[in-house]
Amino acid sequence: MRSSENVRTLGVVGTGAIGVSWVVLGLEHGLDVIAWDPAGGAEERLRAQLPAPPLVEPRGGLRPSVSRPTQSAGTLRFAESLAEVGREADLVLESGPERLEVKREIFAALDDAAAPDVLLTSSSSGLMPSTFQDACTHHPERVLVAHPFNPPHLVPLVEVVGGAATSTEAVEAALHTLRHLGKRPIHIRREVPGHVANRLQAALWREAYHLVDQGIVSVADIDTAISDGPGLRWSLLGPFATQHLSGGPGGLGHVLEHLGPPMVEWWDDLGHPVLTAGLVEKLVDGVDEELDGTSAEELVGRRDEALRRLLEIKTDLGLG
Repeated sequence: MRSSENVRTLGVVGTGAIGVSWVVLGLEHGLDVIAWDPAGGAEERLRAQLPAPPLVEPRGGLRPSVSRPTQSAGTLRFAESLAEVGREADLVLESGPERLEVKREIFAALDDAAAPDVLLTSSSSGLMPSTFQDACTHHPERVLVAHPFNPPHLVPLVEVVGGAATSTEAVEAALHTLRHLGKRPIHIRREVPGHVANRLQAALWREAYHLVDQGIVSVADIDTAISDGPGLRWSLLGPFATQHLSGGPGGLGHVLEHLGPPMVEWWDDLGHPVLTAGLVEKLVDGVDEELDGTSAEELVGRRDEALRRLLEIKTDLGLG
């Protein structure tokens, strides 16, 4: 597979929220980017969402070494077809609709056009690569999932998932290239719906929805319980290391010995909510009440600034 040092042109398919962020990441790392999206006005919307140049200047006090290099930004070009992206890209990051039939069409076209050593990756948040890589009749071994977290140009995590036909070489190349782009990839060793991080989120959301549905707590208080509680610690060390520290000298073993049995009892009492129209309305109204007129644009700006500062702190303290 093409090595990270030989990736000069990044292909981005789909220019929604994830695609735009992939474009920013590529440009900030000095790569030329060729993007494609079939929607009318997609190029204009993409360019309107890009940060003002120079892209490589640190924002929010974040050093370039934390998430971006210091070389000149790359150039952006909008392709006329999927085939053009496949022919010209050294690495393809697909972020199209989360519909299996669309993924299969996209990857079949890319496989027809791309050189055999070009990785074809999908940002799918839940589809397993085996369900669409068999649409590639030439080189299915270079197809895999590289699932980022929004916004990908800031959040380091990328989940790398190979399918039944994916080669070990392709997985290793993806991990190496993503690290070269400043990401913290993890290798998901077996395909499961939703991969890993989304399954963990789904487990928390399930109980959060249940607690709201039962009138035990408000939407705003759920957010406070996580963002001002365990979420602060998890962002630094993760759930296992955090649990280990809570055990004092005995560490995780002590925690599981003494607090494990009560936790199992909590598991048995966790809810199984159904997303009825009434529950959806309750959740949506709860968020509206919590935000109290704060626009999504304003909140995203504040969130991204906080992410930049947090990443810098983690790097300074050796936690990133």
